[in-house]
Amino acid sequence: MTTARKHTQPNPRIGFLACGSAAFLWGLGFFFGKIALRELPVAHMVLYRFLFAAVTMLPFVPLRRMQFSGRDWRLLALGAFFGIPVQFLMQFYGLAHTTLAHASLMVGTMPVILAVGASVFLHERLDAIGWLALAGSCAGAGLIALSHSSSTAGSATVFGDGLVIASMLVSLFWILTNKRLMDRHSPAAVSSYGLLLGAAMLAAVVIPYAGLPPVRHLSLNVWAASAGSGVLCTTATTLLWNWGMTRVPASQAAVLLNLEPMIGSALSVWLFSERLGWTAWLGAALIVGCATSLTARHSTAVVAEPALSLE
Repeated sequence: MTTARKHTQPNPRIGFLACGSAAFLWGLGFFFGKIALRELPVAHMVLYRFLFAAVTMLPFVPLRRMQFSGRDWRLLALGAFFGIPVQFLMQFYGLAHTTLAHASLMVGTMPVILAVGASVFLHERLDAIGWLALAGSCAGAGLIALSHSSSTAGSATVFGDGLVIASMLVSLFWILTNKRLMDRHSPAAVSSYGLLLGAAMLAAVVIPYAGLPPVRHLSLNVWAASAGSGVLCTTATTLLWNWGMTRVPASQAAVLLNLEPMIGSALSVWLFSERLGWTAWLGAALIVGCATSLTARHSTAVVAEPALSLE
C-alpha cells in the first residue's frame, strides 16, 4: 500500500514551486493597480485587467469537450461570480481608499483564512494553537488598520483596509470551489472556464454601471500596468495556483501566500515612498508570524491526510 501511494502521489515540490510563483506574481497586483488607478476608475481598471487576462487565457482552453455536469457548471459559475466581480471590485475599491502598504499587509491574513477554511471545509484539523494564530492574525490586521500611513498617492483608511480583508474572505470561497472542481476536472479546464466566465460576468456588471472603458488618452504606463496585472497577476497566477493546488494541500500552500504581502509592502516603500508607523510593523509581524507558524506546523500534521481525501 505504501509503495502504491509513492507511485500515484504527485511531486509536492513542483506544486510548491507553482504556488510560490503564483504568490510572488500576486504580490505585484496592487502595485500595478495603483499605477492604473491614477487614470482609471476602479471598475474600468478591474475590467481592463480581466480583458487582458481573458485574451491570454484563450490558448489554455481545452480543445476537447469537458464533461462538466450541471452541478459542476453551477459551482463553477458561483465561484467565478464571487471570485472575480465581487472579490476584485471589492478589493480594488479598498485599494483606492488605502495605501499600497496597508492593502498588501492586509493580504497577509489570507494564509490564516485559508488554513481555517481548509480545516472547516476540507476537514484538515486545526487545534487550539491554530485558533490562537487566527486571533493573533486578526489582532495584527487591526493594528495595521488603526495605524497611520500615508504616501503621495493618499492615506490609509479603516474603510479601505476593511474592504481588502472582506475580499480575502470572498476569495476563500473561490479557492475552495476550484479545489473541489479540480478533484474531477483538469486545472486548465477549471482555470480557463472559470476565468472566462468571471470576466464575462464582470463586463456585465461594469459596463451598464460605469459605461465602456476609455481607450484614448491613457498613458503607456497605464496600458503596461493593465496588461501586467492581467497577464502576470491573473492568467499566470490562476494557472500556476490551481495546478499547484492539485499537488499540495491547501493548508500547506497557504504559507507561500506570505510572499504576497512582503513583496507588495516592499514595493510600496521603495517606489511609492510610503511610511508605516510602528503599530503597522507590529501588526505585520503578527500576521506573518502567525500565518507562518500555523501553516508550517499544520502542514506537517496533515501531510498524508489530504492525499487520501482527494482520491
